[in-house]
Amino acid sequence: MIAPSSWVETHAARLPAGRQVLDLACGSGRHSRFLAAGGWPVLAADRDAAALAGLQGIAGITTACLDLEGASWPLAGQQFAGIVVTNYLWRPRLPDLLALLAPGGVLIYETFMDGNAAYGKPSNPDFLLRPGELRALTAAAGLREIAYAEGYVDQPKPAMRQAICAVRE
Repeated sequence: MIAPSSWVETHAARLPAGRQVLDLACGSGRHSRFLAAGGWPVLAADRDAAALAGLQGIAGITTACLDLEGASWPLAGQQFAGIVVTNYLWRPRLPDLLALLAPGGVLIYETFMDGNAAYGKPSNPDFLLRPGELRALTAAAGLREIAYAEGYVDQPKPAMRQAICAVRE
């Protein structure tokens, strides 16, 4: 099992205790498992049913096999006390994603950014954040930044990353 992101581990304590957290594009669910073990009920959402199958029966985790990039937004009208996203970017839905965050809710987002092609995939600019992009998007959505980082990282492997922890007040 792959360990949770250090960014998620560092900022998870800011999530409202005992309230539902969305792990968007969760893959095999490393963050869903970590959050559920910490007492947060988790909605683990991904389009990969096989990956979600590995989360069945784990206390505190509900799974949803969803097309996150389709014409209709499958999470419309829902609200979450926390949203965790790692290693995923679909720009057309970023405003919809941020709208899911309830008042007092915390966003923990970390993914690849421009320059990552030098270290491997993803290398397509459509899936790489531009410098300062998460900071600008969350500010425009009315979120208050708690922590922000961007640039080169060597762990868990060399990459260009961008990360934010922000709260909707």
